[in-house]
Amino acid sequence: MIRRLPSFLISTLAAVMVFHLPAQAGKYDAQFRQFLNSEIAPAARKAGISQATLDRELNGLSPDTSLPGLVGPGGKGAPPKINFQAEFKSPARYFRNSQFNALVPRGRSLMKKHAGTIRRIEAQYGVPGRIILAIWARESGYGGAKIPHDALRVVATQAFMGQRPDFFKGEVIAALKILQNGDVSRRTMKSSWGGAMGQPQFLPSSYLKYAVDFDGDGKRNIWTSDVDTMASIAHYLSEHGWARDRDWGYEVHLPDSVSCTREGPDNRQKISDFVREGVTRVSGKPFPAHELNRPGNILLPGGRYGPAFIATENFYVIKDYNESDTYALFVGHLADRYGSNKAFAGTWKPMKETTRGAVRNLQRRLEGLGHDVGGADGLIGFKTRRSIGKDQEKNGFFATCWVG
Repeated sequence: MIRRLPSFLISTLAAVMVFHLPAQAGKYDAQFRQFLNSEIAPAARKAGISQATLDRELNGLSPDTSLPGLVGPGGKGAPPKINFQAEFKSPARYFRNSQFNALVPRGRSLMKKHAGTIRRIEAQYGVPGRIILAIWARESGYGGAKIPHDALRVVATQAFMGQRPDFFKGEVIAALKILQNGDVSRRTMKSSWGGAMGQPQFLPSSYLKYAVDFDGDGKRNIWTSDVDTMASIAHYLSEHGWARDRDWGYEVHLPDSVSCTREGPDNRQKISDFVREGVTRVSGKPFPAHELNRPGNILLPGGRYGPAFIATENFYVIKDYNESDTYALFVGHLADRYGSNKAFAGTWKPMKETTRGAVRNLQRRLEGLGHDVGGADGLIGFKTRRSIGKDQEKNGFFATCWVG
């Protein structure tokens, strides 16, 4: 005879259920299991995740310790010195012309294939199709890139032993919400090693906010639907402030009389004022008349070792997609290349290759000298570049605004 537990006791046991270790436990599996039970499960229940979803998705889950950039349980450990993402490499390597030549034909073909859909997306969200296609290309090669990781396992591992544990705890909850909502199966919900999912590479929280069902099949499918992917990218940019009537920026000749230390969106001025200072477009064309009284700013992703640009606020909307100047410039330039085969007029001169750890040390030294580098994060953003330039000028040198 099987004696049944009272129903109230069954409910109580479910609420405190301990998720079991996999058959072959790894080095951190016991700690990871404790982390799921003590931190993730309670927060998930509070966020409305059912016990059935927790049982289904967390049982047997183990950390993926092969992911790059991990620092140890609790996020405690030395951050890595090397750069794992392409955006952290030197611009000269990032902007190889062969990459654009490989991406442009496919982008043009997709523009023709989806012409009607793209027009509808542009009308609804105000974002040009060429920008949407360029982001799609950069993120996943128009969906052709292999995106192999289990998204839930990735974000749970990052929350447990990555560099931003608190941030990724929220992404774990978001991933569980997606699975509970039923938009995608666990098997299909693939991500990069950083937790970015599907063709547009949305983190789970971004998926919940910005993914849209534009093809009308009832699913927000950023994994296999080209239409949902394009519309979701457009929705993201629109919600982050894309200005409908402006381009992203213009390549320019920047005279030596205009210091590279003036770079940055916090140094915006009317484009007409830059023209009066001798800034001209490399194309030889004047700036569009409707842009002259609008604000722009100097952009020098490689300091004086690379091409110069006047950027609009839309450049920084693209940066909201990926916090990297080189990423946003790649997208803007690729978008331009769909209509023209012209490469950058300026050249990317040879630069000293450096690591994220070395940049972080440099930033700390600059901070010690009173400069605002925007935080010692190992990334060479505009605040770091112009701080380097200001230190160069202070010591009697012509400012290059670049490492070395």
